[in-house]
Amino acid sequence: MKKLILSAIIFCLAMPAQAKHLYPEKAYKNYWCSAHHGIQEYTLPDKTRVDCLLPNYAVEFDFTDKIYEAIGQSLYYGIMTDRKPAIVLIIENPEKDQKYLARLKKVADKKRITVWITTPAGAGLKNP
Repeated sequence: MKKLILSAIIFCLAMPAQAKHLYPEKAYKNYWCSAHHGIQEYTLPDKTRVDCLLPNYAVEFDFTDKIYEAIGQSLYYGIMTDRKPAIVLIIENPEKDQKYLARLKKVADKKRITVWITTPAGAGLKNP
């Protein structure tokens, strides 16, 4: 019994801490990609998935604290699909998130990544 409890504690401590968001990424992605008539979760030959595939863009969705992951993924998906890389940045706290948007824009301008933003209101979601 002690081993079971210890295992449960270790499992809980080993789980990554998740940032609290108003809505899951999927809610924003579903709304935005549908509105733009894209293909959601387009699977590449290596089993990675593009969040939203448009005729001219491979789009990655992410929250502001994950801009660096979004940059890499959008570039990779653009190469793999022969489309332009793009990011939809999810902004839930405009005051706090501006610094991330500014950082992203610097890289996006240099690497030719198209950036769109969305908010809960822009994704048809209500602020809780």
